[in-house]
Amino acid sequence: MIGMPLDTTLRLLAKARGLNATDIATAIPRAGVATVSAWLRGDKLPGKDQLDALARAFGVPAGALLSELASTLDPARTQGEHDLLAAYRALNTRQQGALLEVATGMAGTPRSAAPRKAAAKKNKR
Repeated sequence: MIGMPLDTTLRLLAKARGLNATDIATAIPRAGVATVSAWLRGDKLPGKDQLDALARAFGVPAGALLSELASTLDPARTQGEHDLLAAYRALNTRQQGALLEVATGMAGTPRSAAPRKAAAKKNKR
């Protein structure tokens, strides 16, 4: 899975913050409880201003809320790239490192040191 759909993200954030649709609606201009409930069910998408207000209400960047939607709308990303990213995310850190080594070796591109250092640090925990 590339990311979570917006409705899933909103439901998880609401649950984590102990908020219901009524609570969220009070923080969003021109959005009633029925509208917020539709967002949480995935029946509707919020507009840009509403998305910004949601992000503020949950304390997260607006881009984080739409990462799944944005990735599916990227015309430059092929289905193979989506599949590769989904497979990569299903792996543990060591497997991700091995896959990156193989991929960069095949592509003939040097792998940056930053991801290796982050992975090494994560494995020490």
